[in-house]
Amino acid sequence: MVMYYDLHIHSDLSPCGDREMTPNNILNMAKIKELDIISITDHNTVRNYPAFKIVADRLNIKVIPGIEITSKENVHLLAYFRCYDAAAVIGDLLYDSLPDIPNNPRIFGEQNLYDSSDEIIGSMKKLLINATTFTIQEIINMVESKNGIVVPAHVEKKADGILGVLGFIPKEYQFKFVEVYHDEYESPLIQGYKKLHNSDAHRLVDIREKTKYNQLHEMLFD
Repeated sequence: MVMYYDLHIHSDLSPCGDREMTPNNILNMAKIKELDIISITDHNTVRNYPAFKIVADRLNIKVIPGIEITSKENVHLLAYFRCYDAAAVIGDLLYDSLPDIPNNPRIFGEQNLYDSSDEIIGSMKKLLINATTFTIQEIINMVESKNGIVVPAHVEKKADGILGVLGFIPKEYQFKFVEVYHDEYESPLIQGYKKLHNSDAHRLVDIREKTKYNQLHEMLFD
């Protein structure tokens, strides 16, 4: 079975996400682009997932609960879960670990929570793009304890990709997948890993065009 996917999309809950990144806007764009499966991976939280799930069910699109986590080492990691309840537990732990620094919307952008009609129902106070207190290994352990999987995000980025920060991928992390931002990116440092090609979309126009990948959901959670 051929699946078309984009598993790294930010909603308006991420301060870096545009205001247009609402449940209906994102999912209707995914429908236009003929995507079968997406993940909303806001920074250090999964709290917009329920609204996305309602809209996704109407449009027959699969939404995987996801989070983009910033580790203590300032490495970005994508965490994917089988169910929202498990993701919410980890999301709460991440949020509690963030420094008590309030978001300033005028500087960083809004952090809005939505319902399935794209109405704002609240916001999150702490600045979500800060690093958590958890190391990479601790994050892996936390996520796997909830039957989730961790994928290093945009590994080739210098600022917050694992290769840019650490210079290599430690074997003890036992990653199966890595995410590459540029489709053409190749390196001996990622040989042996399965590659995910996502958009890291912060605007509707950036959501990825359809990309073939066989049995993607089964491969993530085999």
